[in-house]
Amino acid sequence: MTAILKKSVKLALIQLATTADKTANLTRARAKVLEASRAGANIVVLPECFNSPYGTKYFPQYAETLLPSPPTKEQSPTFHALSEMAKEARVYLVGGSIPERSAPDSEKNDEKDGEKKDTLYNTSLTFSPTGELLGTHRKIHLFDIDIPGKIRFKESDALTPGDKLTVIDLPEYGKITVAICYDIRFPELGMIAARKGAFLLLYPGAFNMTTGALHWELQARARAMDNQVFVGLCSPARDMEAEYHAWGHSMAVDPNAEVLGSLEEKEGVLMTELKAGRIEEVRKGIPLYTQRRFDVYKDVSEGVDV
Repeated sequence: MTAILKKSVKLALIQLATTADKTANLTRARAKVLEASRAGANIVVLPECFNSPYGTKYFPQYAETLLPSPPTKEQSPTFHALSEMAKEARVYLVGGSIPERSAPDSEKNDEKDGEKKDTLYNTSLTFSPTGELLGTHRKIHLFDIDIPGKIRFKESDALTPGDKLTVIDLPEYGKITVAICYDIRFPELGMIAARKGAFLLLYPGAFNMTTGALHWELQARARAMDNQVFVGLCSPARDMEAEYHAWGHSMAVDPNAEVLGSLEEKEGVLMTELKAGRIEEVRKGIPLYTQRRFDVYKDVSEGVDV
């Protein structure tokens, strides 16, 4: 059987402290990516909305145009900054996520007062060690929740959901999938990616103080256990002076749902080695992949192209 993870790889999750200054955020991200690279990281991950504050009122202000690709530096300074970081650090770089602006679509956009509105997405970009764009993921499931007395938040007030699963091939190591925050609550995404051969599910995410305490670690371990793959969650650092308070606690989990490492709420870099052969070891001990009953229920990955 072909190894799912071809060789051991060092993963770095950067729990970044972000501000309202986009240029400062990009500078800070570069410093941390280079720090992770010097420590031996091969895959580096930044958090959700790493170049801006998190909030529906900020998305239009900080949004950048990514298409047609590659955009100009004026259209997307973050695209070029990430590409240069990946090349300089010689790492695979999962650029957390940024607000993306797309030109109005006459078929999909609502009109108000005769004007078409821009479409905004929550988008993650992944670059190779040569600075090449390898994959783009638009957040599929928007964070629309209302927990009485705790938190109410509606990303759909500003954002449009993506419509594609993102699986990216890293030639030396194998396949990873990238999704964003609330996407983790929908196990079908992770299951399809795992069945398509992904060794690692990555979720840049900004869980809040309510949902983080309840479900952050639980979701990470559940996706790992369900699919017997590695899982990485990368959060922004917590800033109690900001309007949105991120949970933090970035973590990596192994295919047996064991936590390999985690951070607290402050800025930091979590370095973890994902060991080749571990997925096969876990799947041999608990052989879910040969015990599934697709004669009783359908394979959710059937017919899905990635």
